[in-house]
Amino acid sequence: MISRSTKVLKLTHPVLQSLTQYSTLTQNPTSSSPQIPKKLHHKDWLSPTEVLQVFTSLQDPTSLLPALHHYSTRKDYKPTEALYTLIINKLSQAHLFEAIDNVMNRIKSERKCRLSDDFFRGVIKNYGNVGGYINKAMQTLFDMPGGFGCWPSVKTFNLVLHILVSTKMFDVVHEVYLMSAKLGVEVDACSLNIIVKGLCESGKVDGALQVLDEFPHQKCEPNALTFSTLMHGLCVIGKVDEAFGLLRRMENEGIDPDSVTFNILIAGLRRQKRYDEGIELLEQMKLKGCAPNPASYQEVLYCLLDAQRFVEAKEFMIRMVSKRVGPSFVSYKQLIQGLCKENKVEELDWVLRQMTRQGFVPKMGMWRQIIRSVFPEKSNNHHCVSCEETIDELIT
Repeated sequence: MISRSTKVLKLTHPVLQSLTQYSTLTQNPTSSSPQIPKKLHHKDWLSPTEVLQVFTSLQDPTSLLPALHHYSTRKDYKPTEALYTLIINKLSQAHLFEAIDNVMNRIKSERKCRLSDDFFRGVIKNYGNVGGYINKAMQTLFDMPGGFGCWPSVKTFNLVLHILVSTKMFDVVHEVYLMSAKLGVEVDACSLNIIVKGLCESGKVDGALQVLDEFPHQKCEPNALTFSTLMHGLCVIGKVDEAFGLLRRMENEGIDPDSVTFNILIAGLRRQKRYDEGIELLEQMKLKGCAPNPASYQEVLYCLLDAQRFVEAKEFMIRMVSKRVGPSFVSYKQLIQGLCKENKVEELDWVLRQMTRQGFVPKMGMWRQIIRSVFPEKSNNHHCVSCEETIDELIT
C-alpha cells in the first residue's frame, strides 16, 4: 500500500534543494530603458479593462516589468488575475523566467487580488513545460496554500506529477505524492495512473502492480489506461503471459479493453516472436467489440514482416490501404527488401506504386536492391555488363 504522510517534504533531497531558492530580478532585463506606455502616465482613472489593453499592446516583453512597476505607483492600482496571466504568458513566450520570478514575488508580497487555481496551473505549465524549470514548478505548487492563499486542485497536483514523470524525475514523484494531504489534495484515479506510469517507466513493474491494489483504498477505480500501462510495462520485460492475465482481470472487473490495450499485447507477442498469436489477436479484438485502429493494423503488418511472410504482408498491406490505413515507410522498406531477397520481383510493382501514392520516395539503396533483383549479375559471362554498371546507367 502507498503510504501517505502529512509531514512537510524534506528539502534535503538533491533535486529539491533548489526549490526554496527563487531568483529575484534586481534590475531591468536589458540595459536599455524600456518605454512606459503613455496611457499609464495619464492622470485619468484607468479601469481594469483599460489596463489590460495597455499591457496587451506592449510589443517588447522587457517593457512589461517596468510598466507593471509604474502601474503599481498609481492610485488606481488594482491588478487582476487576467493582467497577471497576460504578463506571465508574455514573459514565458520570451523565455524571461527570472522576470516571472519577480512577478510571483510581487504577487506574494502584495496580496492585491485573489488568484484562482487555474492561474497557478498556468504558471506551473509555463515553468515546467515551456521553460523546463521543474523545481520552480514544484515550488509554485508547494507555495500555493501558505504563500498565495490558494489551495491546489487535484488537477493542478496531477499536472506536477505528470511533469515529473515526463522528465523522468522518478525519485521525486513519490515524495510529491506524499505531500497530497499537506496540500489538501484528495488523489484520484489520474494521480494513481501517473504513479503507475512512473514506476513502469523506471522499471519497477512490481511496485506498479502494488499500486493497482491501492485503488480501492483511495476510493478510486482503475480504468483501461491503468491496465494498458501495466501491460506495457510487463511486455517490455518479457512477461507477456502476465499481461494477458491482466486482460482477463480487467474484463472480469467489467472494464472494457480498448484498441491501445490490444496493440500493446500484439506488440508484446511480436517481441517474443509469437507472430501467429499476434495476428490472431487482431481478429479476437473485433469479436470482443473493439474496433482496430491504424496502429493495430501496423503492428500485425510488422508481425508478418518479422516472420518473413512477405507475400502475406503485401496482401495485408492491400487490405490496410482498402481501409484507408497507410503503412509506414519502414514497412515498405522491409517488404521491398524481403521480396527482393526472395526474388519475387513480380510483387514489387504494386508496392512501389502505392508507396509513391502515399508520398514516400524510395531511397537510392532501395532502387539498387530492386534493380539487382530484376537484373541479376551473371558472373560466368565475361561479355555481360556488370550489375553495378547497369544500376548506374538506369539511375543516372
